[in-house]
Amino acid sequence: MKAVDKQQISTMNEKNLFNLTTLGEGYTIEFKRSGTSDLGREICAFANATGGVILIGIADDGGICGVSNHNRLKSQVQTIARSAEPPIAVEIESVDAVLCVTVPAQHSKPYSFGRKFFIREGASSQQMSREEIREFFYKEGLIHFDETACDRFSLENDLDEENWSLFQRRAKIPEDMDPENALRNLHLTAEDGRMTHAGAWLLASDIRKFNISADVACALFMGTDKVRILDRRGFYGDVYSMIEEVMAWILSKINVEYVIKHVKREERPELPEEAIREAVVNALAHRDYRSAANVQIYLFTDRLEIVSPGGLPAGMTEADLGIKSVPRNPLLFGILRRMDAVERIGSGIRRIRDLCREHGVQEPLIEVSGSWVTTTFRRPVTESQEVADDRSAPGHRTS
Repeated sequence: MKAVDKQQISTMNEKNLFNLTTLGEGYTIEFKRSGTSDLGREICAFANATGGVILIGIADDGGICGVSNHNRLKSQVQTIARSAEPPIAVEIESVDAVLCVTVPAQHSKPYSFGRKFFIREGASSQQMSREEIREFFYKEGLIHFDETACDRFSLENDLDEENWSLFQRRAKIPEDMDPENALRNLHLTAEDGRMTHAGAWLLASDIRKFNISADVACALFMGTDKVRILDRRGFYGDVYSMIEEVMAWILSKINVEYVIKHVKREERPELPEEAIREAVVNALAHRDYRSAANVQIYLFTDRLEIVSPGGLPAGMTEADLGIKSVPRNPLLFGILRRMDAVERIGSGIRRIRDLCREHGVQEPLIEVSGSWVTTTFRRPVTESQEVADDRSAPGHRTS
């Protein structure tokens, strides 16, 4: 086995090879001494992750041992990559005696090889279990949880007349249409007749019966931190009712200005009502209902925070906010749109920003992590707050 000789590395490709061998095997780098044994497994695992590089002709310790007959080996690699389901695009190049197989980030996940699914875990490739495959499909947005059957919902016991009547009116369903036909035509029941999760969330008397953390928790705090709670409320009806109830709670807690227009007094909330509604709808429509966390709404003296669990849906980045929409729960989102709870597909964030500008307040701050999306509205400073701030300022003296 020949060790890496820095003096022999002169071209850019060779420098890249040296850097990769120095880094060692990891999440995106795999060494193979020779041949194509288990190569399909490795290519498949990288394709299901973020991509990676397989170096054929490198020993486990990073030493270069090299391989011969690169043309025949390249042909074998291409054949292996094409035999995956679906076929995987790879880039192959020779760097001295080493064959570099690059698996770029792929866009048709998930990939299988030999009818098995593999994923990259640390510095090794592992076959996925049935549960891991299922979770992978959810993560990639290939299965939508809202479209799956909700075993806890009984059409016989949980679909009561009052809930149906309310849903029927909101969803504009003809009065003479049979509930089972309507639910089937709206795809709210699965092929086997069971209620979907979206249907359960829209027809629930208590949504926690079907998803324990699908409720909304609201809290009003004194000041700008979470030390003193002035009011706490929880909402746990159906999704549409929660939107209405949460909006009523927020509007009852923020400041309202009374404006006289044409001899008529109009109420003007300190923050634009429709912008808040859009944010609340987004929080409930796009949240991850498999998460153990609930939607949380915090009202401080200086801001309103709307926190939704699950991060961004698959296929969305922060740069996409306000430009495009990828619903995590497309069935739920579609019915909410039918109920006029959603203004226009893809317009939510942009409309929130526009409404804030028109209202004369700051645009909200939207923060994204792997587990949360937080929308923060800055509340306008009132005269009483300015006086309080001045009095608490260093050097202030009262007479």
